[in-house]
Amino acid sequence: QKFAIFVTKTFMKNFQKLYEEASKISPRRTLTKYASCGGVGSALITDKGNIYTGICIVCKTSVVCAEHSAIADMLKHGESEIKEIIAVSHDRNEVITPCGNCREFMLQIDVNNGKTLVCIGNNESIELSKLMPHHWMRL
Repeated sequence: QKFAIFVTKTFMKNFQKLYEEASKISPRRTLTKYASCGGVGSALITDKGNIYTGICIVCKTSVVCAEHSAIADMLKHGESEIKEIIAVSHDRNEVITPCGNCREFMLQIDVNNGKTLVCIGNNESIELSKLMPHHWMRL
């Protein structure tokens, strides 16, 4: 299935900045024999132009995705509308697409996030609503 790819000058500028921010924080670190962090970094820009970042946290009992971590950072600053978001795999040195749980999370925290541009590859993005075409919330 092919998706419409959205590329604008603003996206290109934001993409580079978000990619750099996510890459900078993505190196993997071992915390204990039961936990590590990093491996994936995420960065987002809000409708107000603020950038928030997050890293993946993996424990024997749970996983927190990098996107969830970045969104938590955003929420603690009183914002909820995501303009653009990216996730970067440190090991593969490439953009990765958010998992279904992260996509659902973004949609539930703000109804406007269906318009969020999700980076799906180098210089490629798609609206979140296009990644969730038959969503139960009827976007």
